[in-house]
This record gives sequence, structure tokens and C-alpha cells, in this order.
Amino acid sequence: MALKPTTDYSEGSIRVLKGLEPVKQRPGMYTRTDNPLHIIQEVLDNAADEALAGHGKKIKVTLHGDGSVSVEDDGRGIPFGLHPEEKAPVIELVFTRLHAGGKFDKGKGGAYSFSGGLHGVGVSVTNALGKRLDATSYREGQVAHLVFEGGDVVQPLTTRPAGECDRKQGTTVRVWPDPKYFESAVLPMGELTHLLRSKAVLMPGVSVSLINEKTRDTQTWQYKGGLSDYLIQTLSADPVIPLFEGEGFADGANDSFAEGEGAAWAVAFTEDGAPVRESYVNLIPTSAGGTHDSGLRDGLFNAVKSFIELHSLLPKGVKLLPEDVFARASYVLSAKVLDPQFQGQIKERLNSRDAVRLVSSFVRPTLELWLNQHVEYGKKLAELAIKAAQTRQRAGQKVEKRKGSGVAVLPGKLTDCESRDIGHNEVFLVEGDSAGGSAKMGRDKECQAVLPLRGKVLNTWEVERDRLFANTEIHDIAVAIGVDPHGPNDTPDLSGLRYGKVCILSDADVDGSHIQVLLLTLFFRHFPKLIEAGHVYVAKPPLFRVDVPARGKKPASKAYALDEGELIAILDKCAKDGVAKERCQISRFKGLGEMNAEQLWETTLNPDTRRLLRVQLGQLDFLQTEGLITQLMGKGEAAARRELMELHGDSVEVDI
Repeated sequence: MALKPTTDYSEGSIRVLKGLEPVKQRPGMYTRTDNPLHIIQEVLDNAADEALAGHGKKIKVTLHGDGSVSVEDDGRGIPFGLHPEEKAPVIELVFTRLHAGGKFDKGKGGAYSFSGGLHGVGVSVTNALGKRLDATSYREGQVAHLVFEGGDVVQPLTTRPAGECDRKQGTTVRVWPDPKYFESAVLPMGELTHLLRSKAVLMPGVSVSLINEKTRDTQTWQYKGGLSDYLIQTLSADPVIPLFEGEGFADGANDSFAEGEGAAWAVAFTEDGAPVRESYVNLIPTSAGGTHDSGLRDGLFNAVKSFIELHSLLPKGVKLLPEDVFARASYVLSAKVLDPQFQGQIKERLNSRDAVRLVSSFVRPTLELWLNQHVEYGKKLAELAIKAAQTRQRAGQKVEKRKGSGVAVLPGKLTDCESRDIGHNEVFLVEGDSAGGSAKMGRDKECQAVLPLRGKVLNTWEVERDRLFANTEIHDIAVAIGVDPHGPNDTPDLSGLRYGKVCILSDADVDGSHIQVLLLTLFFRHFPKLIEAGHVYVAKPPLFRVDVPARGKKPASKAYALDEGELIAILDKCAKDGVAKERCQISRFKGLGEMNAEQLWETTLNPDTRRLLRVQLGQLDFLQTEGLITQLMGKGEAAARRELMELHGDSVEVDI
């Protein structure tokens, strides 16, 4: 019987979203939805574009007590006459129509030659995601005002002559963000103040203010020193080379770029501290960088490389890459691009291809000239870059986890368990494939995993952490348990741990004990936090099996002994029960591989009957334990080991 379709797909099924509906339906396509900062930034960017175009000197942002935010500028004011084609007030179109704005026309005579607004969707998104928006424009001796709610006009445009108390020109936009569109309605103050301060830095002479009505605080930023002052104030460490700053802009005779395109920059090199890296395009912060950053990087690299080659400073075998020059660089970059192409509506990254060549073409010759005028600083910068290259090349010898599809691939020989309950799950590191086979068949598939190890594990006591994954067995162990190697003072991420118990399961003989020691060495040296958190265990399989014959009404039975001491105790108990020791059949396991699945489950895997010892440091602290293991496992400690064996050799029983 055929199923009836639950929905009818026809012409009437197609829905056309009009006006600002697309923004309300899918706000994440147009703005950040973690908080309303970006929709406020859209208004702020418009004010900054007026200043960038040379029509404003003041920007004021006010955080009102009712949760609204207003942005005020002294620019030209948004036009409020009727649009010649749309027959509606221009100021209304700006706030209610997607892709309506004054920044599309980039030719001569356009309202904005350089601007951050490109798509004409900025303040219309602000309006769509606001409970209310008040817009006031002061222009040509008139004051125009209109009000929106949820993106719709609720108080149509009114105009009146400007009075004595009114501003001469400019725009004020006050918006009440609608909390239902955002994860949090609270503006991140740190990001907001950083944004406002950076606008002031990028527009020398323009005053930017932030007024908080709740706290009654007012902050004002105005910089005359520009990028270099800002970078020096922001750095956490002093530069080892004097600040390199400069600017370059194309003139009318430039064949490659439009007049006015170019960049200003300030670069500092420090030996420590976190680098400061900020870039802007037409005053828009590009937090994810982009092609203008690549241009700065390219210009710096080629200038430094040219200087190093000129002075023959590069050691043999060292290959210099752009990242080596950039490794200790902090910078503030402000690019001006006529028609920038951004990634996404929030403009976090510049994608314009020509921006690489644009910025590089101005940075490289300026830096080359500076380096050859200040040779001692040039050599210091070369030294920093060469040191970074040498560190990178050493790190390149590291052996990383083998990966596929972005995640570490679990070892093929790992037989995993079905449960994902970390507290309940356990993995057995089993000596040999034959024992692994018995363990796989005898285990509890729900919560017990098995990883067979082939042969003796590498002694990792003196192996550098970066070289651990060159060994297949150790690579497989690290990937299987889901924790990266670390040191005693590290704070590793244990959230990826896949098993609550990591159990070492080896034979009960001398070889098994040796493998046990090698694995314990690995965990103590490279996974100490697993031991500290109580995740590492040693399973104790039996060495003997005793088959006790039937006596009287008691049926035949079997018992397992961990060692000779337990074997004697079992035989003594049998004698008390009236069974002569000679009648008991004793079998000695040569290895785990001799046990069948049932025996291995009964003696070593079954939580009710097994003996599992948790690994602890005991009374010794970490340093004392480290010293003792160095004596036992260090390659250059043969003499110390011989002395230890001579002193304490008699107290150790050896099963040969």
C-alpha cells in the first residue's frame, strides 16, 4: 500500500519574503546573533564613513538607561527628500529596503569614494532586528524625524525648520535591539570600547565618545599620533626594534590602482608577549584578516629576505618563509580600497585579490629603504626571523597523529566497546596478538575494549614528546585513549578521554613484567595526569591453574593462583579438605595466549573475580619517583643500575 504524501508541493508552496522579512527569518545570515553589537556597529560605520569622507569631526555613542543605544554624528545628514524612482523618502528607504544605500557608486562624483558600507543592507538589518528605531537627520536647515517598530514605519516622516538649539547637520539614530533575536541582549563593553577607540585611532583628529547613562561615565578618544601611538599603548612587551611605520597611497598617475587607494601601517617586533594584530579596511575592523594582511606579510617578508640576501646572513640549511618574519610581528594596518570585497555581511575578512599587491607594493620598498638605512636594526630583525625559521624546522621533525577527515583515526587493531559511558568503559592494552584474540572473545563487548600490542614497547623515558608518534604502538595507545602526551606541569585536555580505566594486561612472567614496566614508564613520563587522576591500572592474570578432583559430595573444581605463594595456599587448603596435594593437577600458564576466552574472562576481565591494581605514586613525590625511574630506565645509568642490583638483588625473586 503506497503512503500518501503528507505535504503538497505546488506553485502555492513557494513563499516570497518581502521587505525585511528575510532578516527576521534568518538573522544569522546578516549579523552576529550572540549579542547586538554588530547591528550597533552598522550605525557606527555609517557615522565613520561620513568622517572618512571628510564631512564630520565628532561621533557620540550613548548607552541609555532603557537599554537603547544612540549614535550621533555631525556629517551631512541622511537625505530625506523623495527618491526620484521609488517616490518615497530616501531616509525611509535606507532603513527599510535591503540593498539601498549611497555607497554603490564608487566613481568620481559619488557620495562616498571610500567606505565600509557596500551592500546597502547595514542599517536596514539594524532596523529589522530592533523593537524600535528613531532616526533624526539635520540637513539644509531642516530637521527630519521618523520612527520604526520591528522594521515598519509607525511614525511617518515629519520635517520642521531647524531651531537655534538644533545641530546644523548630522544624523542621530537611536535603536532598541530586540532580545528575541540574540543569545544575550547585553553589549560586550570590552569589544565596544575597543571598536570606538580604534575608530579614533584610524581617523586622526576625529573625536569619538562613549556615554553610559547608567554608570554616568564618559570616555572620549582622540588621537593625533595615529597608528604608532595606538600600537605602542596596546603592546604587552617593548619592541626590540624601533617601530616601523609608514603609509602609501596611489596618485592619479598610478596605472594599477585607483587614486587614493593604499594603506597606512605601524609594525613592531617583540621577543615575547602575545602579538597585537589588527587590520581595517575603510575603517571596518577585519577580525579574520584577509588579503590586505597578506599584502603586509608579503611586503615585510620580501623586504627582510632581500636584506638578508644582500648581507649574506642566512645560515646554511635554513630556509626562510613568510611566517618566520611574521612570527614576532605586531601591527595595526589600515587599508583604503575603492571597491572592497568582503567575506560575509559582517565583513570580518577582506577577499579583494588586488589588496595583496596594493599593500605589498607600498610596504616593501619603504621597509627595504629603512632597513638599509638602519643596518644594525636590520640585522636584529634578520636574527629574529632566522631564529624563528630554525625553531620551525626543528618542530617540523615532529611526528603528528595520523589524521583523516580532521580527527585522529582510531587504530585498526583496536576492538572498541559499544558503550560511550566513559566512567564505565575500560581498555585493555594486551601483550601479543594471540592474547588479544582471547581477550576480544572473552571481554564484555558493552564496556571493554582491547588493543593488542606487538612485541616490546619502546622505552620512552628519554624520548622527546615530539618524536613519540614515530612509534606505531605508542601512536595507537595515545589515539585509542584519546589524550595527547603531556608533562607533569601541563594542563592537558582530558575531555577527549575515551575510557575511565586504562588497564595494562601482560603475561605473569618476567617478559610480561618487563612490558608492564615499559608501559608504566610511558604513562609516568608522557601521560602523568592520567595516573594522577586514577585512570591507569595493572591487571594481574594468574600464573597457575589448579584442577581439584571431586571429593565426596564435592564436585571437581578449579582455582587460579597469582604466584607460587598463592599456589601453596591453595594446595594447603585442598589438603585440609582431604585432597592430597599429589592428586591436584597444576598447570602453569606460559602466557595469556594459552588461556581460552572463558578462562581469561573468569580470571582477569570479570569485574567480580579479577584483580585490578590502580597505579599510584605512593609515598614518593613526583621528583623522587622521577629520579628512581631515571636510574632504572635511563640509557646512561648502567653503573647506577649495577650498584642498585648489587645492593638489593638478594631481596628480589626472579622467575626465569
